[in-house]
Amino acid sequence: MKPELSVVIPVYNEESGLDKLFARLYPALDKLGIAYEIVFVNDGSRDASAAILSGQFRQRPDVTRVVLFNGNYGQHMAILAGFQATRGEIVVTLDADLQNPPEEIGNLVAKMREGHDYVGSIRRKRQDSAWRTHASKAMNALREKITHIKMTDQGNMLRAYGRNVIDLINQCSEVNTFVPALAYTFARKPAEITVEHEERAAGESKYSLYSLIRLNFDLVTGFSIMPLQLFSMLGIGLSFASAALFVLLLVRRFVLGAEVEGVFTLFAITFFMLGVVLFGIGLLGEYVGRIYQQVRGRPRYVVLTTLEQSAAEATAANQLKRVE
Repeated sequence: MKPELSVVIPVYNEESGLDKLFARLYPALDKLGIAYEIVFVNDGSRDASAAILSGQFRQRPDVTRVVLFNGNYGQHMAILAGFQATRGEIVVTLDADLQNPPEEIGNLVAKMREGHDYVGSIRRKRQDSAWRTHASKAMNALREKITHIKMTDQGNMLRAYGRNVIDLINQCSEVNTFVPALAYTFARKPAEITVEHEERAAGESKYSLYSLIRLNFDLVTGFSIMPLQLFSMLGIGLSFASAALFVLLLVRRFVLGAEVEGVFTLFAITFFMLGVVLFGIGLLGEYVGRIYQQVRGRPRYVVLTTLEQSAAEATAANQLKRVE
């Protein structure tokens, strides 16, 4: 029997907080009174996370499934692998660090039942450092202008997806993508709700400044070619400005004669143009790099094994419950 709800949780080096997650997650889902499954995806953890997840599977094999990667492929690849494994009509993604309270899952399910096929979440009061909060808001604004994808809080993992959206995402073969934005493009009736946000239960953030920059590059270059178009327009404008400056300097030379004044200004203008050119080359490289990764055709991730209860075991367990 297919569950109504699937919860996908990527896990990477979370051994210190998994027991706290289990203690809150399973009671919160049991309280909903619906058939559910939890799909943990171990993203090549180097600590004891895989062993802890295996132990939890043995305790609750009826609702627990564990996908084990052979290496570290990143959070979004773990989510995509979890999507492939889900069977529920509603799929919710959740962080393993308890910054997203599991008790909020019921609110997402209730919103989905109103007829929405994608429900995002907005953190009521972020428990992150000031620089992460302000940087996230700035990138939200920039991303919305470039991609026209309206997500108030793009950095929050707690989201719900309808089966129609999940099936479309599973058909995509992009090497690099941003899952919430991809889902938004497929959703017919998206919505957002406000949820609580807590401090990490244990461990530390897996996203460094470099990782956040890379993530936003993937988001922008994966959903819009506007940066290339804007750079082309900038190039045209600089070309006209350079031509006008050349004519001005030529006229000054014939009218006033040779002079040394303004040399450093010319240096400054030259360095500025060189900086713009180098930025443009880097931007173009982002798109070329995406093409290169795509044409190689390598697997996005490799699943080592999946821990799940077989159909025969599930039938036997159900019969045993009926007898009891």
